[in-house]
Amino acid sequence: MTDHGRPTVPGPGVGQGPDPRGTGTTTPGAGQSPSYGFGPTGPAPWAPPQEQTTTPQPPSYLGYGGYPPAAPESPAPSPSARRAGRLRIGLAGLVAGALIGGGAGAGVAALVDDPAVASGTGAAAQNVVIKDPETATTATAAAAKAAPSVVTVYVTTASGSGSGSGVVLTEDGYVVTNNHVVAEGGTADSVQVRTSDGTLYDATIVGTDPASDLAVLRLDGAEGLTPATFADSDDVQVGDVAVAIGAPLGLSNTVTDGIISATDRAVQTGSTRDDATVLDALQTDAAINPGNSGGALVNGAGEVIGINTAIATVASGLPGSQSQSGNIGVGFAIPSNTAQRIAREIIETGSATRAYLGVSARNATDDQNPEVGTGAEIVSVEPGSAAAEAGLQVGDVVTAVGDRPVTSSAELTAGVRSHAPGDTVELTVRRGDQTRTAEVTLGTTR
Repeated sequence: MTDHGRPTVPGPGVGQGPDPRGTGTTTPGAGQSPSYGFGPTGPAPWAPPQEQTTTPQPPSYLGYGGYPPAAPESPAPSPSARRAGRLRIGLAGLVAGALIGGGAGAGVAALVDDPAVASGTGAAAQNVVIKDPETATTATAAAAKAAPSVVTVYVTTASGSGSGSGVVLTEDGYVVTNNHVVAEGGTADSVQVRTSDGTLYDATIVGTDPASDLAVLRLDGAEGLTPATFADSDDVQVGDVAVAIGAPLGLSNTVTDGIISATDRAVQTGSTRDDATVLDALQTDAAINPGNSGGALVNGAGEVIGINTAIATVASGLPGSQSQSGNIGVGFAIPSNTAQRIAREIIETGSATRAYLGVSARNATDDQNPEVGTGAEIVSVEPGSAAAEAGLQVGDVVTAVGDRPVTSSAELTAGVRSHAPGDTVELTVRRGDQTRTAEVTLGTTR
């Protein structure tokens, strides 16, 4: 498995079929997709009950990939177990997972199949330190604060092995990472985590949530770890400094910087209808590559604003193109507020819940140009669901979730998933020639 990150590409829509896990919308149609790639503010640690010449391809997962970790930081599995196999992540039903969710401008993310191997001998784990305060930049300071809370995750399965990244949640060893880091290629036979100071721990998987591409690990016997400080991702603005920290190509403690390119980005990952999910993501131009998955995207203060998960890739089949590519300046991260909520639930109950609307939808398009989305058209409403109770009907076209415009089914899914179960949201709905609003109290699904 590789950790390339999934790109976001405006596209017609997500796959067909109901999404048993999603927000409650199903989206017929084909579209391009991105690929996967990566507590409270203040001194207190986080703790529980705490995008034709060249066409972008769907984003692909960044995190776990068929990268053998660079020596000398690889764990000790045998060479056969270390083969860089093409490990795939099956995110069945994630696209449907928005029984009302979708995303205009969202493409389908393709998983990274081709192993990426770091050249040279690699680098041992090392801390990021400020050597000259007078020449230090914002990125320097942010990295110095956040790097001790970012770890490298090594996973071995029956079909191969790979590595990704993670973020420390608690002093006693809870770590959040991407589901595709620990689940790609099948059930993990072993999981090991190396902290920024070089200590290697065995780890167990506490729980996973494929629909949000998140998972929580617990390091065996860990104590005195440095929990990350989390910022409120709702406060993130376009143009804000963004620093990505993780282990691309197995190179632990790698720091790249850029800005936040977009917020509330509907990103559809997965190469097929049965291998996709829709994420409500932060977009950044900070370099993200295989192995960054599950790592931290932090602001100028070194506070986590997102968990790196996907990148946009160049489409295959074009002259000179490859089936997968590295960073092209379009990466995506799961907002920190979502990551914290899901992680807390997994720690407390072993699983997570998400907001559920209870509809299946497809892209509504412009009469003159089918590539131009005009909303998410409802094709079915689940009896007794939040949508049914709000009076939504087949044929209605949702054009906004709150103040967030909806031009595709994927954007609807992402808009719903940006909320927590039980939240009340206002939907703008077009019915025939009339436009109305509907207040909906979102349901819950696992």
